[in-house]
Amino acid sequence: MKPTPGRQEVARQTKEDPVSAAPHHRDTEHPTGDGQPLSVADHRLRKTRVLARQCSTCVFAPGNRMHLAPGQLSDMVKQARRSGSYIICHDTLPYGHYPHIPPVICRGFYDRYDTQALQVARRLWGLVEVDPPDQPSNPPNPSKRRPTRPQIRRRK
Repeated sequence: MKPTPGRQEVARQTKEDPVSAAPHHRDTEHPTGDGQPLSVADHRLRKTRVLARQCSTCVFAPGNRMHLAPGQLSDMVKQARRSGSYIICHDTLPYGHYPHIPPVICRGFYDRYDTQALQVARRLWGLVEVDPPDQPSNPPNPSKRRPTRPQIRRRK
């Protein structure tokens, strides 16, 4: 087990790259397969990505939409809470349905639990809400015309 970095080490990491300095951004428990850890950091915005709403197959939705084994979700939650971490949305994992979408914190987990990693993300960097990959917020609809400005009539 790796020793926890001291305050000076964290401060040095924070000055160099504050987005990857938090424990939740150095998530080595979910490797991508190519040796690189997953990161829910949006380096451009310097914020942490979290889903704006639950995806259509969220493991926290009623009905076991992901066909998890009995106790599997409970085990995942216990592990995430024990490590002070979070659960990444399954749709945004490299082997999920949308491998081109970067990893995002599961909204179902975020709404139900508060861990050290989530507190650090909110307080130090803030969050950026991302639409679930299977539910774009404003899907294009070519049949709809753009709304026009209302006509203003001037009184004489």
